[in-house]
Amino acid sequence: MTMTKHKKAKESNSEGMMTVSGHLKEMRNRIAVILLVFIIAVVAFITIAPRLVMFFQEMGTRYGYEFVFIAPQELLMQQFRVAVVGALVIASPVILYELYAFARPGLTKSESGVLRIALLFGLFFFCLGLLFAYFIALPFMLNFLISLQYDQALQESIKASISIASYLDFVLLMFIIFGCMFEMPLISVVLSRLGLLTPKMMNSLRPYAIIVIFIVAAIVTPPDVASQIMVAVPMILLYLLSTLLCKIFYKKRKQKQAEAEEALDEDDE
Repeated sequence: MTMTKHKKAKESNSEGMMTVSGHLKEMRNRIAVILLVFIIAVVAFITIAPRLVMFFQEMGTRYGYEFVFIAPQELLMQQFRVAVVGALVIASPVILYELYAFARPGLTKSESGVLRIALLFGLFFFCLGLLFAYFIALPFMLNFLISLQYDQALQESIKASISIASYLDFVLLMFIIFGCMFEMPLISVVLSRLGLLTPKMMNSLRPYAIIVIFIVAAIVTPPDVASQIMVAVPMILLYLLSTLLCKIFYKKRKQKQAEAEEALDEDDE
């Protein structure tokens, strides 16, 4: 017991602040927790990876896609990749919490509260983006892209044999894109609460943001206008929603600052 107290005392200075060695030890422990949770999640997902690949495959089969694998290890590697992506999603709350817990001693009370909000709602908005991709965006894109081959001349001369790797590349990329897109309102709320983003900035950057959104949509989607619009339009709507939320929370922050200044003036009197 005495040795433990002495060890803890060595990791903190006289003011109760953690020393460099204490920070390094804490970081090592938290990285170990993250790796352990991630490895367990990967092992768990490997057991269901074949069913997940079949689930994604059936989603494309509904629209007339036929899949092949063109390398002996391709199907096995896709199962492993799906397991890794699934493990990252499932382990993300633990990863984010460990990062937050490590940074918490250096945060103010308001900053700590904002980050807690981000942790609580971040995964929710990401899952909301996944649902949007699964029920709306991907069905539209898959149906549109397969419809391009329904020309009689094309059907007679070209047979579609789509690699399962290419198909999963497309599907997983769309899930990640829409999951990240739906984090935009949350990011705007966090930054506005911290005073790093203002409604004036959001309004002035809107034309440039729309241009960047269309460029990003053109890069990450197949080279067709429909898919690009399907990605760009929700991003623009989310940007407008982010601007509205930024205005609301920035106004609340300014009101709290004004109330704090009034309280200080009353104390001085």
